[in-house]
Amino acid sequence: MNLTDFFAGALILSGSALALTAAIGVVRFPDTLARMHAATKPQVLGLLLVLAGAATRLQGNADIGMLILTGLFTVITAPVIAQRVGQLAYREQNLQDRLTVDEMRNETDEDTAPQR
Repeated sequence: MNLTDFFAGALILSGSALALTAAIGVVRFPDTLARMHAATKPQVLGLLLVLAGAATRLQGNADIGMLILTGLFTVITAPVIAQRVGQLAYREQNLQDRLTVDEMRNETDEDTAPQR
């Protein structure tokens, strides 16, 4: 076993641990916004670490391009999905009294205003 295998294994194990903590957070957190945080940040970083470990292990293989595309797709889509889920949770649940600063109040007021 050489140093590259050890490094790849460490990346895969740490990424798997982050994905596990994200899954536990999704199950244990009480509300949608906290679950959304757990589902996006550690999950994406965990996946990227697992992909980096796999790419390290597959040195010179043609499949590394697919791993890179998978990582890019995840990094691009995860923030968009989290933002849309956050907007939906804001509109469907009564979160205004729990927020310190309500930056979306003007957006929702414009959405509900009658159109001319």
